[in-house]
Amino acid sequence: MRVCGVELKGGEAVICLLSQEGDTFNIPDCRKQSFQVSHSAATESIVDFHFAFKKLLEDYKVDEVAIIEREQKGKFAGSATSFKLEAAIQLCGLPVTLIQPQDIKAQLKRNPPQVDFVGLELKKFQENAFEVAYAFQMMKQFNKVW
Repeated sequence: MRVCGVELKGGEAVICLLSQEGDTFNIPDCRKQSFQVSHSAATESIVDFHFAFKKLLEDYKVDEVAIIEREQKGKFAGSATSFKLEAAIQLCGLPVTLIQPQDIKAQLKRNPPQVDFVGLELKKFQENAFEVAYAFQMMKQFNKVW
């Protein structure tokens, strides 16, 4: 199964692809590590983001998407743009799971990755996207995805 982990922050979607075959994890090469949306008030910008993201999911044969859940209100609430991006991703036609940050941390503590992040050949800014993809795979493996 191939999962696309997504961290939404501001007008950016940072991604990491992670596939699992048996007990082996693989991070396939990907042409993009993030998508930027600079003018979220313009319909064309959101449509362009949706098209590009959906195309990436199709090209890399992604089965599911896991997104780090953001607060909807309060001091640490996500931006309006991040919620627009989330909706555009949810309309790509694949199952999308939102995972709370505390669930990701708990899963990483229970089942830590067998390799350091530095050895994965990912950019530092992709670490959270990798963690949500990895936590999702672990939850799915142990049937803890709701």
